[in-house]
Amino acid sequence: MKGSIQIDRERCKGCALCIDFCPEDCISLSDDLNLKGYFVAAFDDSKECSACRHCALMCPDVAIEVSKS
Repeated sequence: MKGSIQIDRERCKGCALCIDFCPEDCISLSDDLNLKGYFVAAFDDSKECSACRHCALMCPDVAIEVSKS
């Protein structure tokens, strides 16, 4: 089962906890800044996300939504 995540750029503060806990390495820190001036996390949909939800559970800002396809 393939998964996908959506990251709310304005809630993300670039703490990188989602990156550290993603077992599939599907998330990285982007070069894009949000309105608060943080570099935000970005999902790489070319990788095999398993929809494990570790990223969403670890996000202190509740900025990640996981969906299964």
